[in-house]
Amino acid sequence: MTDPTPLDAAHAAMAAAPDDDAARLRWWGEVAASMLYVLLDDDGDGDGDGDGEGDGDAAAPRVLTVEGVDYVLAFDTEERLAAFAEAPVARAEMPGRVVAEWLAGQPRAGLALNLGAPSGQLLPPEALAWLAAMLAATGAGDDAEAPAEVAAPGPLPAALLPALERALARAAGLAAGAVLAGARWADGRQGLVLAVIGAEAGAEPALARALSEAMAFAGFEGDAVPALAFAPAGSALAARLVRVGRPLDVPLPPPPPDTAAPAAPGSDPARPPRLR
Repeated sequence: MTDPTPLDAAHAAMAAAPDDDAARLRWWGEVAASMLYVLLDDDGDGDGDGDGEGDGDAAAPRVLTVEGVDYVLAFDTEERLAAFAEAPVARAEMPGRVVAEWLAGQPRAGLALNLGAPSGQLLPPEALAWLAAMLAATGAGDDAEAPAEVAAPGPLPAALLPALERALARAAGLAAGAVLAGARWADGRQGLVLAVIGAEAGAEPALARALSEAMAFAGFEGDAVPALAFAPAGSALAARLVRVGRPLDVPLPPPPPDTAAPAAPGSDPARPPRLR
């Protein structure tokens, strides 16, 4: 059994409060943001070793047909996929948002998500169509112009920081930091600005989309959504924001696997060998 995943937690919260729109939105947001492993049927063109990454040209998704709907099988961990398949299988790895957009364009296609796990769910075609439309409507938008003045953000909605930090956690390594601040722009507009500091080159669109989706699935819309801006690390704007704003937790990327060969005993002069 695998440890509970964010999808499990969001599913449990939704099940505990079936009339809570916010809980349902958060669960759908987790579906969109989670990396999913889609079970594939090997058509014989691949190497058949089941070790690896599925290729859309070499294999089709395995489906479970229920009442005329073909449900594609997907899981949020490789361990769950392996436990369900009970044999080496081909798989394709893609974000839930991509799976939803792909299946929403196909007639009578649904998603069998995490069957056998606490968050197991059959998502019918109409549900995937809603999710795809939600994602399309969200959009990344353009980043805001730099504000003329920044200040402490003041009281914040309880759901805002957790939603942003969940999105930033999935973007570990794409930015050095993020700050939420009050802002006033040159044209007189006022509001909140979410400034991403030191974004990796080329990462801005992915960060903008992830943060925009986080806001939508947390129930924020219109003027309640902070404007998004990018500030180079070490810039004057970044320094002003860090001084007055509310910093958000941006985790470091996971360390690369240690592939170095172990040192021979006695080769480190600072660590003399142990004697038996």
